[in-house]
Amino acid sequence: MTYLVGFLIATAVGLTGVGAGSITAPVLILFFGLPPAESVGTALAFTAVIKLAVAPLYLFRGQVSKRILLLLCLGGVPGVVAGVALIGALDMKRFEKNIFVLVGATIAIMGIYSLYSTLRTRGPSHRSDHLGWLPWIAFGIGSEVGFSSAGAGALGSLVLLNLTSLTPAQVVGTDMLFGLVLSTIGGGLHLTSGHFSGGILLHLIVGGLAGIFTGASLSSVLPARPLRLVLTVWLSCLGVQLCYKAFAP
Repeated sequence: MTYLVGFLIATAVGLTGVGAGSITAPVLILFFGLPPAESVGTALAFTAVIKLAVAPLYLFRGQVSKRILLLLCLGGVPGVVAGVALIGALDMKRFEKNIFVLVGATIAIMGIYSLYSTLRTRGPSHRSDHLGWLPWIAFGIGSEVGFSSAGAGALGSLVLLNLTSLTPAQVVGTDMLFGLVLSTIGGGLHLTSGHFSGGILLHLIVGGLAGIFTGASLSSVLPARPLRLVLTVWLSCLGVQLCYKAFAP
C-alpha cells in the first residue's frame, strides 16, 4: 500500500507541482496513524529524495537562478532549523491537538491558495525585483517547512512570482531547488532526532522514484490544470480533516 502511495504522490508532484510534503504528512497522519513529528520527518525525507532525483533536470535546463536561490537559503536554512527545533521541543502528547490544528490549517490554506492560483487567469505583467525581502520571508517559509513539512512549494512560488522578475520556468526550477535544500536539511534533522518511520519511508521512496519520472514524462501529454484542481481540492479537504481530528472526541 505504501509503495502505491509513494508512487501516486510523486506522480502528482511531477504532473502538477503540488508539494510532496503538503500531501504526504496529512496522509501519514490520517491513514497510517503516525504521530505528527514522525509524519513530518518521514514526509520531508521522502520529499528530499524525489526532488533530488529530478533536480539535475532543472539545472541542465537553466531554470535555476543561483543568486535568488542563495538569498532564499540565507533565510530558509536557519528557518527550517528553528522549525525542527520547535516541534522537537514540544511535549507531543500535551500539544498533539494544537499541532493537528496548525498542520491542518497550513495544509488547507496552501490548498486553497493553490486552487485560487490555478483558477486565476494571469495576464502579462511587468514585475521588478525586491530581493531584500527574500531572506526574511524565506525564514518564515523554512520555519513552516521544518514544523509541518508544508509551504515551500506554494509559498515559495508566490514569493518568487511577486518579488522577482524571474520567468515562470525559472520560478519553478528555483523553487524546486529551494524546496530540496529545506527538505534535505529538515529531513536530516528529523531523522537524527528519530522523527521518522523507517519502513514506511523506504516504501514511499521506492514508489516515489518511479512516480516522479512517470509524472514528469506524462506532464507533456496530460493536461496538468484539471489534475491540479482535483489535487488541490483534495489537499484542502485533508487539511480540514486534520483540524477536525483535533476536536473530535
